[in-house]
Order: sequence, then C-alpha cells, then structure tokens
Amino acid sequence: MTPATKQLTQQKIAFETLQYQHDAHASSFGLEAVEKLALATEQVFKTLVVCTDTDKLAVAIVPVHLKLNLKAMAKALRVKKVTMADAKRVEASTGYVLGGVSPLGQKKKLATVIDDSAQELAKIYVSGGRRGLEIALSPDDLAKMCQATFAAISS
Repeated sequence: MTPATKQLTQQKIAFETLQYQHDAHASSFGLEAVEKLALATEQVFKTLVVCTDTDKLAVAIVPVHLKLNLKAMAKALRVKKVTMADAKRVEASTGYVLGGVSPLGQKKKLATVIDDSAQELAKIYVSGGRRGLEIALSPDDLAKMCQATFAAISS
C-alpha cells in the first residue's frame, strides 16, 4: 500500500490498481504504463511538479503523450511564470521518487491543476506512488481528493 492508495481507501473513493514490471531503461514512465498495461494513451496521465515565480510548488496532471504548456499552467495558477521543479525538491515535497510521483498522498498539499481533457473521460490512470503502479479512478474523484481545478494546460 502506498500513501496514495491509503488516502483513497480512507476516503472511501472507488479506485482500481494496475501493476506492471517497470523497466529501468524505459525512456518515458507514462508511455511504459500505456504499453505494458495496454491502456488508451489519452487515459493515462503523468504527474509533473512545477515551481512558480513566487517559489511555490504546484502539480500539473497531463496526458502522457502531451507536453505541459508552462504558460497555460502559469495562467491557471494565476502567476507570471512557472518552470519545472528541481528533482530533489519534488521528491522532498511529495515523498515520491520521480517516475512514481502520484498526485495523491503527497507529504505537502500543493496547488493542483488537471488538464481539462480528463473531464471527457469516465476514468483516468495516474501513478499510484511507485514505478510500475497505476491507479484508475474518475477525474472528478481525483479533483476532489487533490482539491484540483481543471484547465487547458497541455499541448
């Protein structure tokens, strides 16, 4: 059990876990999950952490096959600029290692934005808190658990 699955269980949120054998040589953790679990690419989302111009961290949840639009993320957070956060800072703040960062069960509560494409889906997949573990849940449940907003943040 990871902090993410523990949080969902405690809050009685419906979810499903899927596991696969992670390949240490995989170039993209999200696309590896798509391939090994035979999932639709547009349903699998990656969790990215950004740093704002006010030095605060925030979470962006975007489809694995798309890129985070930093300008759109800054606009969604109502700041001038965001950059990708330093790996050590991400791990210290979330409690997860890169490639296994879940938007759920993080050590510190961070502002979270989910790409609005998730709203068109009944179920999405996000990291379960370690490499090789995915969680399937509804986008609305994810937003509720993360106190997230939806915005067009991918390109």
